[in-house]
Amino acid sequence: MDKYKVLLVDDEEEAIEAIRLKLEWETLGFKVIGSANNGVKALELVERLQPDVVITDIKMPYMDGLELARTLNEDYQNIHIIIFTGFDEFEYAKEAVHLEIEEYMLKPINSQELSECLKRLKKTLDNEREEKLNVKKLEHYFNESLPMFQTNLFISLIEGRITEADCEKFLAAYQIRMDGPLFGCAVFHTSEHHVPEGMNVLLLSMSVEQEIRERIAEKWKSQMFTYLGNTVLVMELNSEEDVVAFTDDCDRFCRWAYRVMGAVVTAGIGRACDSLFTINQSYAGAREAVSYRVLYGTQRAINIGEIAPTEQEISVQSEDTKMHALFKTINLGSREEIEKAAQSEIEKLHRNAKTVSQYKLATMEMVGAFYRFCANNFIDFKDYCAEVENPYEKVPEMDESTLKGWIVNSAVAISEKLKNARNTTSRRIVEEAKGIVRDRYMQPELSLDTVCSELGVSNSYFSSLFRKETGKTFISWLTDYRMDHAADLMLETNEKSYKIAERVGYQDANYFSYVFKKRFGMSPSKYRTEHLKR
Repeated sequence: MDKYKVLLVDDEEEAIEAIRLKLEWETLGFKVIGSANNGVKALELVERLQPDVVITDIKMPYMDGLELARTLNEDYQNIHIIIFTGFDEFEYAKEAVHLEIEEYMLKPINSQELSECLKRLKKTLDNEREEKLNVKKLEHYFNESLPMFQTNLFISLIEGRITEADCEKFLAAYQIRMDGPLFGCAVFHTSEHHVPEGMNVLLLSMSVEQEIRERIAEKWKSQMFTYLGNTVLVMELNSEEDVVAFTDDCDRFCRWAYRVMGAVVTAGIGRACDSLFTINQSYAGAREAVSYRVLYGTQRAINIGEIAPTEQEISVQSEDTKMHALFKTINLGSREEIEKAAQSEIEKLHRNAKTVSQYKLATMEMVGAFYRFCANNFIDFKDYCAEVENPYEKVPEMDESTLKGWIVNSAVAISEKLKNARNTTSRRIVEEAKGIVRDRYMQPELSLDTVCSELGVSNSYFSSLFRKETGKTFISWLTDYRMDHAADLMLETNEKSYKIAERVGYQDANYFSYVFKKRFGMSPSKYRTEHLKR
């Protein structure tokens, strides 16, 4: 087992060396991977070395131990912290209990006490490691729960509560492989009012369900679950003709269930659909088919496609004209993706609209969807409708290729407008931040928080924008800006380093020298000497 990694932090080298030598680190289950003489340097090492434990003094230059602990708790919550304090600091340190310090220890350090502390800490770390690394236990839990997850997903699908974007993600996560190309839904209803004498209703229902599994579900590639007291099947189909064959199998099963088990079962079969995302429409048809048992009788299978009136064969659902996939590509996709989404919308339109009136209604609803999308994004669709005046009148008269061209051109124009608006907003925010720095870099209190507060944006949003636009974090950019000005002042004036530090926003001259050396590779005084020689 790997040893736990320890980082030592103390501004006294002798103290670090004494701690390093006093303990049998390997025996205790730890290894010292590095040391730092201040909190700033410690944070750099933490990011690079990823220690499990940080042992730190309180009093240090640039950043004390409590500030270091506070930063670690915010950014590295898995790191355990032990703090050393002098007697006069002990009460002050204890007040910082919210920092979740592992232990406070008084100087001078007693090796026995520190060893005992590390033994206790090792037990805690071992427990955490066991919890995190127990992959088999997690896999076992997942596999045991997988049928429940799969059932919940299919219930969400037939209820229409899964977005198209999430559908494929959840199917993969829950290890469901259904390739289609078509899909259908069937609902089996077992009557509670016709139960053989001496038979329990629940037992009869369970028996019917088991027979459905063995005689129907296993023959047809399907997922089976119970919902609202009925047995539901979602199956793969190779063609529309499969729906007829499936209906015949279900019909034979319903008659067999009554003859052999005395169960009155009615099977409702919905229409085929081309994706699991739209299986809710097939489920709605299957439920409707079951309801027709009052007209067509029980102990049989009823196919909604066979008994619904022709004019109602396929109505254009309002969801079909909302164009979620197309609008997603307008926001995030390329022209090629927009063209693909537009083609999909046209195919859906021609697949669902079986009469001229349905086609015209659907195309007008598409126009309305464009108007709503633009309004929600504070733009006027009239400026982006591909120079078509009165689209509600003209679009329904377009042939297929003209309609696709209109959708693509309108969508691309809207997409470019949205992308330009986002880019303009991003650049404006970054430029305003740079302007604040140019005006107030000499103020010590200038920080990421103050800039974000003034701009009215969140830290996380602003930080991602700033890094994307400049390639640097805001703090790095601010520091570089201050250091560049400090370097100029070094060469243009005779002021002392501490004065220049104050002029660029640093109250601590030692910390200023530390940052300056990190930026230019030499101290401020040496920088002045080296460059004035030239």
